[in-house]
Amino acid sequence: MKLARPDILHPRIVLAVDSRRDRHGAAPAGTDSAAADAEAGLLAALRHRGLQARRLPWDDPETLNADLVILRTAGGGPDRGAQFSAWTRRVTNLLNPPEAVAWNADRRYLADLQCDGVPTAQGRSPGEVTALVFFGAGRSHAFGAAGADPDFELWDVGRAALRAAAERLSIRIEELLYARADVAGTASDARLVRLDLIAPELGWAEISDEQRDLAQRRFAVEVGAALERLGLGPLAQRRP
Repeated sequence: MKLARPDILHPRIVLAVDSRRDRHGAAPAGTDSAAADAEAGLLAALRHRGLQARRLPWDDPETLNADLVILRTAGGGPDRGAQFSAWTRRVTNLLNPPEAVAWNADRRYLADLQCDGVPTAQGRSPGEVTALVFFGAGRSHAFGAAGADPDFELWDVGRAALRAAAERLSIRIEELLYARADVAGTASDARLVRLDLIAPELGWAEISDEQRDLAQRRFAVEVGAALERLGLGPLAQRRP
């Protein structure tokens, strides 16, 4: 067996899931495991780029030993919110970063974005909603009311929300690994309903196999870019 070179850093990546799921991402018996099954392609896409990742419950002590942790389900629920919040600050290199998680977990974030000039649907019926998924600073895919190819005006609202959030958090927009912006209305009156920077549902089951494969490869590219920014690229030298 050919062993990995010990002088080369092989970053330890964890996809952190709800503690009710096992370390393979499977949901408990009797619950819907379609989302976990659909996301299995993420691990394969990461492996294709030479990156090894595994799923662990967010509260597993081993997550604290990882080089990079990516939230894939929001953790804790109302009864464990404080514990989850404290954990996000203890983890090394959490994506999205803990300040983004804390800001986005407060429902007042929509009011913040409205103050920043992002049109929102606060106080009005949103109607049909289109989900827009971003990886890094770029568009990935969409699903929902407007289908897979929504008008660019809807993307503009999602992008404006992302930019405003990054400015409020004093980070670069590229530092947000992923985001989902739910936008309602038409091109002439598009409004933000929700922005998820914590552990957005990426809609794998809502898009075609071809779109899913492309999006998962794009996700893996952005994870690689994040590792490079953090000095954890797969070719980084291990410290003595």
